[in-house]
Amino acid sequence: MTLHSFRENGLLALETERLVLREQSPAAAAVLAEGGTAGLDWLDAAPGSGTQIAGKMVAMAAEAGAYLPGWGLFAIQRATDGVTLGGIGFHGPPSDGSVEIGYDLTESARGAGWATDAVLALTRWTLQLPAVHTIVAMTDPGNLASQQVLRRAGFVRLADVDGLWAYELTGD
Repeated sequence: MTLHSFRENGLLALETERLVLREQSPAAAAVLAEGGTAGLDWLDAAPGSGTQIAGKMVAMAAEAGAYLPGWGLFAIQRATDGVTLGGIGFHGPPSDGSVEIGYDLTESARGAGWATDAVLALTRWTLQLPAVHTIVAMTDPGNLASQQVLRRAGFVRLADVDGLWAYELTGD
């Protein structure tokens, strides 16, 4: 996978052959939190619930003065036509070299490798940063698709945390 990072209107974008991850501003995240499109062309007309929750997290962090650009929500878009398939991002900036990620695809985008590609792109970019050496992700025990995404991206399962399955990816 070839990964190219660039800035677009001051926001980070990560591009591979198949997709582009586009950082969403706190204002756009607030719109997504309410189920709005934030001006994006969504495959299923609107963001999924996970993307809405992530949007709310970014908006709340910005309101509290705790938002750091680059450590929030990214739209997952097909490189061919710019259609938005879901969201991926961080639960906040790194702490002690560790950062947590989450992701969500619209129903019609599932099962085609988009989540795996998005996780691979985001983690590859993240682990080359000096501030991060560990990436964590959590899944519900019944979310087999998400567990497969994490395993394909090189994550290793850890002990359960509060009833969730924890996964970890470390840099070399």
